[in-house]
Amino acid sequence: MSSKDAINLALEKELDLVLVSPNANPPVCKVMNYGKYKFEQAKREKEAKKKQKTFEIKELRLTPNTEEHDFNFKLKNARKFLEGGSKVKITVRFRGRELNYVKQGEDILNRFTEELSDIATPEKRPFLEGKNMFIIFSLNK
Repeated sequence: MSSKDAINLALEKELDLVLVSPNANPPVCKVMNYGKYKFEQAKREKEAKKKQKTFEIKELRLTPNTEEHDFNFKLKNARKFLEGGSKVKITVRFRGRELNYVKQGEDILNRFTEELSDIATPEKRPFLEGKNMFIIFSLNK
């Protein structure tokens, strides 16, 4: 159909002539209500976004010389966050001369790994980045 005939048909039906495939030979057009099409497309995107699963990362900070009670408190919070569907990032911060005690920080993170092994798995091994050593846990599937 010629473009003039297509435009006349669209005007006659009080609809829009929409170019679907401009690179085709000849170009492909469609007669439709473009406003309604855009609305339905936005509605589908919104619905898809609603069904999308997002992860929140909760962070717990410790120092290399964290006491037993503080460790247990942080462990309890980590469990609560994991059961709530979040990922947990446990960070050991080294300030000043504490950077000499990297082994203690690694021991704390390994202890977290052992304590949380029943419900969570670490995504990576603990590693030092600047003055922070961290590990990220996600819930077992």
